[in-house]
Amino acid sequence: MPRLIGAAQTVTTQAEQVTTFNSTGTFTAQPLSFQADILVIAGGGGGGGTLGGGGGAGGYREISNHPIPTSPLPVTIGAGGAGAAPGTRGSDGNNSVFGAASPITSTGGGGGGRANNTDPTLTSTAGRSGGSGGGGYFNGVGGPGNLPPVSPSQGNPGGAGATSAGYPGEEDCGGGGGAGAAGAPGTPTGGGNGGDGLPSTISGSDVTRAGGGGGGTYYITPPFNQATGGAGGGGDAGSPGAPTSGSNATVNTGSGGGGSSYPPFGDGGDGGSGVVIVKENEVKAASSVWDLRTVFRQVKANDWTNS
Repeated sequence: MPRLIGAAQTVTTQAEQVTTFNSTGTFTAQPLSFQADILVIAGGGGGGGTLGGGGGAGGYREISNHPIPTSPLPVTIGAGGAGAAPGTRGSDGNNSVFGAASPITSTGGGGGGRANNTDPTLTSTAGRSGGSGGGGYFNGVGGPGNLPPVSPSQGNPGGAGATSAGYPGEEDCGGGGGAGAAGAPGTPTGGGNGGDGLPSTISGSDVTRAGGGGGGTYYITPPFNQATGGAGGGGDAGSPGAPTSGSNATVNTGSGGGGSSYPPFGDGGDGGSGVVIVKENEVKAASSVWDLRTVFRQVKANDWTNS
């Protein structure tokens, strides 16, 4: 909605402006802007390798009417986590940050779990924690999301791995959490799908971002379900047989990479890099004082602000 500041016979209009950062840079506000709508998405986690959980989406934070100064502000775009080599867990995504003094920080997504990982901070089969958590390997829990906690939540947990084998040798993994939903758990006949991302119209069109990666499947005898990445750019799990490597997430969506399936050996998919979008709304500025009659008319038309 247009905003009238002060008042006058002459009104200056500053048009709406949307600035998108796909890489690290500096944001400088327009002269009349004092607040903006801001979307900050961190890098997604990588999928686990050789039968791994899906990577979790990067933290997703959208804030309306956030104060912005006239001085330039640093913007950091988090890289996606690397998909895991065979037998290892996916790497976490990196944080995205807007501003310096009172920054908006979104946490990178957690990497997908895999057995026989030597990371001492979590059990070997668990997905890692993050903005959204990575999916767990067979008998492993999904990684927690929304860590560190913020309100509204920046993400969801990953799905757990299957707790019982179906067809001989099947040990299926959970999907990575997405910004809009938790990752699905693995089942005896296939890995869990990645959690869906969230839609936003901040860029002028309705775009969904930050989906979780699909969890990998251990395939010996059919049937099996090949897990898909969550809506918003999550990577699909690998297909047992060939290619078993998980798909990479879509860049600049903060989505998680797909987990690898087995056999044979394969790598997890890479997480998608993050993005920051800043929307400055239209501003109308006046050069002198309005008379009371005009003020009344502007208030009645819902076109006045005391800011």
